[in-house]
Amino acid sequence: MKLTIAHSPDSDDAFMFYGLASGAIDTEGFEIEQVLSDIETLNRAAVDGTYEVTAVSFHAYAHLADKYALLPHGASMGDGYGPMVVVRNDGPQNLDNVTVAIPGLWTTAWLALQLYRPGLAYRVMPFDQILEAVRDGEADAGLLIHEGQLTYADEGLRKLVDLGEWWGERTGGLPLPLGGNVIRRDLGAATMTRVSRLLHASIKYALDHRVDALAYAQQFGRGLDESRTDRFVGMYVNGLTLDYGERGRAAVRKLFEESWRARLVPQPVNVEFVD
Repeated sequence: MKLTIAHSPDSDDAFMFYGLASGAIDTEGFEIEQVLSDIETLNRAAVDGTYEVTAVSFHAYAHLADKYALLPHGASMGDGYGPMVVVRNDGPQNLDNVTVAIPGLWTTAWLALQLYRPGLAYRVMPFDQILEAVRDGEADAGLLIHEGQLTYADEGLRKLVDLGEWWGERTGGLPLPLGGNVIRRDLGAATMTRVSRLLHASIKYALDHRVDALAYAQQFGRGLDESRTDRFVGMYVNGLTLDYGERGRAAVRKLFEESWRARLVPQPVNVEFVD
């Protein structure tokens, strides 16, 4: 059976899938094809069920739960850190009357920002253009995801708010769920369980062979040096990635509860995971 696994072209996602990409994991008869695309494109592709397995934003999952099931591993969570709003050093001191450049309407970063500050003016642009747009004065403020969280100060920018830090304070220390791996429900329970086992093995292999996995992930770092790649991967591939645990699952439930209460998602989400 051919199995397409889609994820973003980022060092943390690449690290997760190193076990499969390196051929170290027995694929149990599956023919694996990996597809790389930015997260908002993957979010939209999931509406059509394009890929059997895909990374999606948790925000997007609120629109996809009827078609995809959550896998119990592969999550990216900001544990006291996360997406952040940045401005130029001489820019605004707060978000009053500010238009924020955001990386997509279905990103969890945008969902969290709306919980933090409802009613913000925004403009959508590719995530990898936001930092430069703020630096060059083309945007008042920018919502950064991925590597920009580590490099913004290099471009003369300063942080207004770290949404992962804010979320932790709001929830009594829960991590901020950002993205997860999901699998199409029409594959059936038995196949979903087999695929879940493969992906768990891939993540565990990467964590157990960190030096080699980091060397592989480095090529996806978009300008990060080895030290920063190591730091970034450590932020988003860790024990919560290997298994949500009760703390991670509670964080996902809390995010959807808060988002539904604010009517930022289309319906309540029943958080359930593939066994």
